[in-house]
Amino acid sequence: MLNIHKLSISFQGDYLFQDISFRLAVGDRIGLIGKNGAGKSTLLKILANEIEYDSGQIASEKQLKIGFLKQDIDFQYGKTILEETYEAFTEIRAIEAQLEKINNELADRSDYDSESYHKLMVDLNEIQHQYEILGGYNYKGQTERILQGLGFKRKEFNNLTDTFSGGWRMRIELAKLLLQNNDILLLDEPTNHLDIESIIWLESFLKNYSGAVVIVSHDKMFLDNVTNRTIEISLGRIYDYPKSYSQYLVLRQEIREQQLASQKNQQKHIEHTEKLIEKFRAKASKATMAQSLIKKLDRIERIEVDEDDNSTMSLKFPISVVPGKVIVEMQSISKNYGDLEVLKNINLQIDRNSKIAFVGQNGQGKSTLAKIIVNEIDFKGNLKLGHNVQIGYFAQNQAEYLEGNKTVLDTMIDAANESNRTKVRDILGAFLFRGDEVDKYVKVLSGGERNRLALAKLLLQPLNVLIMDEPTNHLDIKSKNVLKDALIKFEGTLVLVSHDRDFLQGLTNKVYYFKDKVIKEYLGDIDFFLEQRDLENLREAEKRDVVKENSRPNSNKQSYNLQKKLKSLNNKLSKIESQISDLEKEIKEIDVELATNYDATVADPSFFDTYQQKKDSLNQLMDNWETVHLEIESLEK
Repeated sequence: MLNIHKLSISFQGDYLFQDISFRLAVGDRIGLIGKNGAGKSTLLKILANEIEYDSGQIASEKQLKIGFLKQDIDFQYGKTILEETYEAFTEIRAIEAQLEKINNELADRSDYDSESYHKLMVDLNEIQHQYEILGGYNYKGQTERILQGLGFKRKEFNNLTDTFSGGWRMRIELAKLLLQNNDILLLDEPTNHLDIESIIWLESFLKNYSGAVVIVSHDKMFLDNVTNRTIEISLGRIYDYPKSYSQYLVLRQEIREQQLASQKNQQKHIEHTEKLIEKFRAKASKATMAQSLIKKLDRIERIEVDEDDNSTMSLKFPISVVPGKVIVEMQSISKNYGDLEVLKNINLQIDRNSKIAFVGQNGQGKSTLAKIIVNEIDFKGNLKLGHNVQIGYFAQNQAEYLEGNKTVLDTMIDAANESNRTKVRDILGAFLFRGDEVDKYVKVLSGGERNRLALAKLLLQPLNVLIMDEPTNHLDIKSKNVLKDALIKFEGTLVLVSHDRDFLQGLTNKVYYFKDKVIKEYLGDIDFFLEQRDLENLREAEKRDVVKENSRPNSNKQSYNLQKKLKSLNNKLSKIESQISDLEKEIKEIDVELATNYDATVADPSFFDTYQQKKDSLNQLMDNWETVHLEIESLEK
């Protein structure tokens, strides 16, 4: 599909990467990894033809369609969710406009026998046929399924995109890409704005994606679950292996150890040969032999060991003072944003040394409760901090908490006090801000660099409680591992808002699940929570919870029947979705055959009847899917 040969790009004279080569083929699901600043996003932009490269070649098949999800997107306001998502179907929408124009013209005319009227009818027939081939009769149902998979509710489809946060708008952009039938998908940090449930759905979608996918992500579990190949950019080179991330790490380490052993043996041979050369040089009778050994030594191809960039930040959160036993006590906490009620009558006590994870869909109140605890927003109810509680807060939207016109050094100096101002440069060095990098303006920092600066800034304040909202966004995997290790060793109280399952594993001992304005406690880590929520299918678990909440002591039989019916309907829905997928694939193959070999295809007299039957079956399946889905929604209420 796509061949990259000896590609190089430099900035201000320094190569970001040089002479890299690889090939993208159908079925490749590549995890593109590397440290912040290694060039991952730059490579995606080059593949998407958004920026120029210095040298090399990129060869692709004709009419190759590439979809690119960037970290930052320009979004047009004033459209509903459906209207914005339908923008994915530019060709279909253009044909719809043509059809509407022709139909309006036909409605206004009565010269049915004229040549021009006949031509309109011919045009209408051709355009309708083209509309059908492009999937014009199916795209709306497909759009709804994708949006629901990404966490949108059907009742929200006609809401304006202006009313949704940046994370939800990013999901709309992702939905558009998934609907475009691109040959190659380039996804830059696709999980940054997704909750755990939507990440699991996206994993399932990408596993079955027929084209090629290149993913830049620092979510180790997501990479392991989706990818079948890993390309690492390190120190200007790439390392390419047909393995998922964790398997790649093991394989690369084994290869590096083999290289080291081979290099060691080769070095011993070289040293022995050099000693012989020195010995023979001293004797005239051995001079010819010495020259022969020198030539032999020159011909030896030196074994190189893959370089590894092991520079990581250094992080430790010391506690200031020991607080009281109760850290936070909340009674009847509620929060509204205008008419939207996010939290209702929350009662929660956080004790000293608790390690807590806040999880749940976006918009369910996780970040809101974190902001309430640090007194950043107003609320209804009572909240009391315990004795000697000193909170360090890491906000999700770092851009709003760091001043863009300040340098990295000034940001730290302004946040420091008399006792730690002399340590500012040492702290910055520990977070990989060294030399001239401390004079960078905050506004030019990457997302990962801003996160590192925010973490460094945290160390300048006394704390014994850490409240961190999505701290792993934009951090590379090595930095995430350093942060996780520091939080495991942290002797204070920890509250984490996160969607990163691998990061949360073994880090917390209590999970609070946010849904429908309330929270539910799970006494265990994220693995226990996922098991309780029906392993990897959280949405199925939500349906069971609805049944449990509606049950009463004397209605066990009714509850059982409801559970049984829900299970049956969900199985039916899954079967219909599978049939839809298979039928859409068959129709697409026929459409391609029609477009490339029309005469031979239509030579079969039964062709059009069979083709239309498949179309009718697909429409019927879409209707069935909607009926079953509505029935499930009705039962859950």
